[in-house]
Amino acid sequence: MADITLLATADWDQLLWTNKQHVASELADLGHRVLYVESLGLRAPRRQAQDFGRILRRLVKGLMPPRQQKPNLWVWSPLVLPGVRGQLATRINRLILLGGLALARRWLGMRAELLWTYNPKTLAYGMPGPYATLVYHCVDDIQAQPDMDDLDLSAWEERLCRAADLVFVTSPALQESRRKYNPNTYYFSNVADYNHFAQALEPDLEIPCDIAIIPQPRIGFVGAISAYKLDLDLLAKLAEASPSWSYVMIGPVGEGDPSTQLSGLLDCSNVYWLGVKSYHDLPAYMKGLDVGLLPLRFNRYTRSMFPMKFFEYLAAGLPVVASAIDALESYRPFAALCEPTVDSFLAALNNTLKGLGCPLEARIECAAQHTYHRRTQAMLQYLPNIASVE
Repeated sequence: MADITLLATADWDQLLWTNKQHVASELADLGHRVLYVESLGLRAPRRQAQDFGRILRRLVKGLMPPRQQKPNLWVWSPLVLPGVRGQLATRINRLILLGGLALARRWLGMRAELLWTYNPKTLAYGMPGPYATLVYHCVDDIQAQPDMDDLDLSAWEERLCRAADLVFVTSPALQESRRKYNPNTYYFSNVADYNHFAQALEPDLEIPCDIAIIPQPRIGFVGAISAYKLDLDLLAKLAEASPSWSYVMIGPVGEGDPSTQLSGLLDCSNVYWLGVKSYHDLPAYMKGLDVGLLPLRFNRYTRSMFPMKFFEYLAAGLPVVASAIDALESYRPFAALCEPTVDSFLAALNNTLKGLGCPLEARIECAAQHTYHRRTQAMLQYLPNIASVE
């Protein structure tokens, strides 16, 4: 079994788990020892309570040694300076990270065998350093997010792609762009925690009261509600055009985009925001929905993304109505894909609510083929020197 340091761009205990936490957990379940390194801060902190809270939490966690989360998996929170570019600050961060990693590995008795990184600025921190193998897992066009330094991130990411032994990507567009720098670039779409979300199909699972009282049909979005990804204007127009349908939104607002506002959308009497729900409770809420909705914008970011919610909806048995972004085209048999117009979405939703779409059994089978377990094992096949166990 290999010792793996996973350099994430997300904190372990954030509200919505991403690829980073799921992959780290799966690698640990396969028998590898994993050191999960929390976000190093790709952007400078904003002057808002959310970021101040994150800084305070990091200061507390940064004074602790690596914390064990489960067998084979530890989390470490380095006290680096977030969002810096100057030579002095970069040099300080490099010393903190490399020195801290050396101490963490010594503390845990781990070897510097494999660095699995999600951070496009990995080389700026002096990595891969002592690590024998470097894997870059590119899950989105992160420099297209709000407040990111596009030129700086793109330059560092190109160097990282060229230096990596392997590059894994989550969409065809990412594969096309990153393969220019590294021929060993392989596409694995985003997947789902199938067993977790399939709980929505269990007859005994109770639908929570706050969604059960909402009139049916219930059309829902579950996930981070951010204006740079979701077309909230389109959603408001949909709600106005179909007053007999209920639109339910569940998740944190403004994650990655503090400009996100729901005030106009919530002026619609048939739109309901139920707030943030625990990961544990999401299957029960999905059971209360009639359709899983993905009204995505068509922009630079979404052209390179594969929405994690797609297979989560399917695993929960939900029919899916989504924007026809490029990454979903090959899954058109399993979902209603729409152009970014009210008429296109209304027609798709109307047909879906009538049952004129992909059968339930086919949706579930599709989701069952796209799990973290299957994907992680498939990725490891490209690392023949890294063994795994069932």
